[in-house]
Amino acid sequence: MRAPGGTRSIPKGCTCSCRQSKERETDMGRVLVLGNAGLDLTLRLPRLPLKGETLLGDSTGRAPGGKGLNQAVAGVRTGVPVVFHTPVGHDAQAEEIEAALKAEGFAGLELHRMPNASDFSLLMVLPDGENSIASAGSCAAAFTAAMAQTVGATAVPGDVMVVQGNLTSASTEATLIEASDRGAITLFNPAPLWWDVDPLLPYCDIVVVNRGEAQTITGRSEPAEAAADLCDRGARFAVVTLGADGCLTLDGGRLHQYPAPVIEAVDTTGCGDTFCGVLAAMLAGGRDREAAVALAQRAAALTAQRPGAFAALPNRAEFAALVALYDAGQ
Repeated sequence: MRAPGGTRSIPKGCTCSCRQSKERETDMGRVLVLGNAGLDLTLRLPRLPLKGETLLGDSTGRAPGGKGLNQAVAGVRTGVPVVFHTPVGHDAQAEEIEAALKAEGFAGLELHRMPNASDFSLLMVLPDGENSIASAGSCAAAFTAAMAQTVGATAVPGDVMVVQGNLTSASTEATLIEASDRGAITLFNPAPLWWDVDPLLPYCDIVVVNRGEAQTITGRSEPAEAAADLCDRGARFAVVTLGADGCLTLDGGRLHQYPAPVIEAVDTTGCGDTFCGVLAAMLAGGRDREAAVALAQRAAALTAQRPGAFAALPNRAEFAALVALYDAGQ
């Protein structure tokens, strides 16, 4: 249960972190994802357009997307049970999303129908593989805190509850509090940053941010200092992803740097979502933090080597091969 002041109490006599003891309560849990789903419209551009400019692009694409959807799909393709809750509209786009998700083999799929047009994102991909994204999120914004609390109430010890920044602050906080109070591990990926995340950090067992997000939240340009600041603000385990420089983690004052696999990036869209989904699945599946982060990073590197987001997520066979190589020490 949460202690007075909004933080969680640590069981009396506990000599390890509360989150670590939650991990050990079961060998195999579920990943519960509450997040947005929509359509990703991709356009490759030579550069970003200037103000008032019309710029021609090429290699257009259309696929299911959204941070919540991508993270849920990345997780389920590891073979760990995943339950995905997402708000969608009553339109043809929602039917297209539903058809794609039903093919993934989720342990549970709950599409919450909202009186809004289904969400979508425009992904502008540059020649070096970097991207900029503009999104419409009326369905995500309409998902209420009461609905989110109901989702969080489905969590049990051993589960990993995953949320992002697409829903409102109130809804995201309600999910984190409810899932945490029920003994689940909570993982928060606050992108996109459109509201103050500070009040939610005390309810986060794990927070995953990229370099830019870490600096925006904490005001610190040095990733290690930003990670320490995130933990000072309440997160128990901070992960800062650094693109080609890998990632770093801070856990109980211990800093760990993970070098990135050497690859030629084609498109970084979806890499962060792959990382979060695989990290959550590996923890729910019983892996320790070091193995979970390493496997998440390898999966994200695979995503970066091909275009798109949904289409670039590792499939089940690819992920099984990654695990086999990792377990063999390669």
